[in-house]
Amino acid sequence: MSADSSQSPPDAAGPHDRRPLIAFTWLWVGAPLAYGLYELVRKATQLFTG
Repeated sequence: MSADSSQSPPDAAGPHDRRPLIAFTWLWVGAPLAYGLYELVRKATQLFTG
């Protein structure tokens, strides 16, 4: 058994870089969440301060 037999073939290289997908997903969820929290704080301030 040679040292090369433990390596995967070139076409089965490691997983694709998913950082752009992860960043997009954080924005997809984070932007509405941030807006919702902003509105919550704004309306709670109005409620308790008059």
